[in-house]
Amino acid sequence: MSGDTCLGSALCPAAGHKPKAAGLKGGSLGNKYVRLNVGGSLYYTTVQVLTRHDTMLKAMFSGRMEVLTDKEGWILIDRCGKHFGTILNYLRDDTIALPKHRQEIKALMAEAKYYLIQGLVDMCQAALQDKKDLYEPVCSIPIITSPKEEERLIESSMKPVVKLLYNRSNNKYSYTSNSDDNLLKNIELFDKLSLRFNGRVLFIKDVIGDEICCWSFYGQGRKLAEVCCTSIVYATEKKQTKVVEFPEARIYEETLNVLLYETPRVPDNSLLEATSRSRSQASHSEDDEGLELRERVRRIHVKRYSTYDDRQLGH
Repeated sequence: MSGDTCLGSALCPAAGHKPKAAGLKGGSLGNKYVRLNVGGSLYYTTVQVLTRHDTMLKAMFSGRMEVLTDKEGWILIDRCGKHFGTILNYLRDDTIALPKHRQEIKALMAEAKYYLIQGLVDMCQAALQDKKDLYEPVCSIPIITSPKEEERLIESSMKPVVKLLYNRSNNKYSYTSNSDDNLLKNIELFDKLSLRFNGRVLFIKDVIGDEICCWSFYGQGRKLAEVCCTSIVYATEKKQTKVVEFPEARIYEETLNVLLYETPRVPDNSLLEATSRSRSQASHSEDDEGLELRERVRRIHVKRYSTYDDRQLGH
């Protein structure tokens, strides 16, 4: 007969019975089975298993500590018995299959600490760390819930910021397959960029703004560029606003531009001037370069007007 056996509650000590202390000499029992009542769960095992490692159980069953027994001879241990079978398996084999869930591993580790089984404690700690690494999110994307929150995030960030505003519930939005597809492409590009530049750029989402699909790029706390992906389409019945563009190259370009602002936030007028100047401003004469730096934001708005209804049937 080998292994532990958890018996029914019928063998538990009688109610009101007062446990008695008894001395236990490991040498006198040898490999004979002893009966353990651990928090109401009953187990059979041998003193040899219980004394294999230098633990509290070895102190209890080698005669160095008194143990309590009931009138049936079951040795009482005042702990939860749920994980005691796993404890015994570790004492036998020096290894076990740990539970899958973090909470179960934590509960087992608490029992291992009580019984001073350091090897099992180390196993549980390593497993918890592995699970933490496994489920740790690659990157966290804040979602704007108010203008004040957006301002606070941008001002407090020591990294450049890229924001995607997408608000399909805007009453100007045209629910057509073409518009939906382009909106989805912009969202997928945002996810791709946030994974690629995680740690270097703060990516945030805005779902409450007035625009339908718009990118904003910030450096040193100020907006540098904006890419709006909507167009106005004049249909047969009414004017509609659709996401008809997916300017992927432009968005990549602006994202790379904000990487210039990874350095600590020290005002650099020459850098702000170089990255905030629009093409029309860049053609001005050099006489204007001495003027005071003004707030400049590159706004790339896609404006395409159509006089036909490009909605597919059924939309």
